[in-house]
Amino acid sequence: MPIQLIVGLANPGDKYYPTRHNAGEWFIEQLLRDTPDNLSLESKFFANIAQTSLHDQPVRIMVPTTYMNDSGKAVAAVAKFYKITPENILVAHDEIDLPPGTVKLKLGGGHGGHNGLRHIIQALGTPNFHRLRIGVGHPGNKDDVVDYVLKKPKSDEKKQIDDAIIAALQVMPTVMNDDIQAAMKALHS
Repeated sequence: MPIQLIVGLANPGDKYYPTRHNAGEWFIEQLLRDTPDNLSLESKFFANIAQTSLHDQPVRIMVPTTYMNDSGKAVAAVAKFYKITPENILVAHDEIDLPPGTVKLKLGGGHGGHNGLRHIIQALGTPNFHRLRIGVGHPGNKDDVVDYVLKKPKSDEKKQIDDAIIAALQVMPTVMNDDIQAAMKALHS
C-alpha cells in the first residue's frame, strides 16, 4: 500500500522556521510547490494539512503546529481519524547523523535522540513508519546538539540541504508508486 500521509517535522513560528530542526517543513514546502494545494490549519489535528495528489496517488501532507517534542499528538490524530497505518506514513525530519547534502530513506528504527521521532513512536505505539532523513550535520559535541539544531545553517550548508531535498523530490514518484526499495536504491547510490 502506498504512502498515504507525509509529515514534515518542525517547530512552529517565524523564530524557528530558518533553523536546521525545520528541514522537514522545508521538504514539505518544496513537495507542495508543484501542486495547486496549500497547507491550511486544522486545529483538531494540531497541524497544517493539505489533501492532494502526488504522482496520481491521493495523499495527505502535514506539518504539525505543535512543538517538535509533541509531534506525535498531531501524527497520531490524523492517522487515527483517517485510519492510516504507520507503514503508510512518511516522516521527513532533520538528521544530525548525516552531513548536509545527504538524504536517506528508511523504515522503522529508533529515534536516535530526535525528540519528534521519539514522540511519534510513542504516540503510534510503533517505530514502523518510513523516515526521510535530511542531513543537517553534527556540531561535533553531543552537548551542543540542541543549540545546533535550533540555529540557522551557514549559507553553504543550507544550499547542501536544499540540494538534498531536491534529490528526495526526484524519488517521490517511486515512493508514491509504492516502491520504497527502488527509491532507497536511487537515493543512496
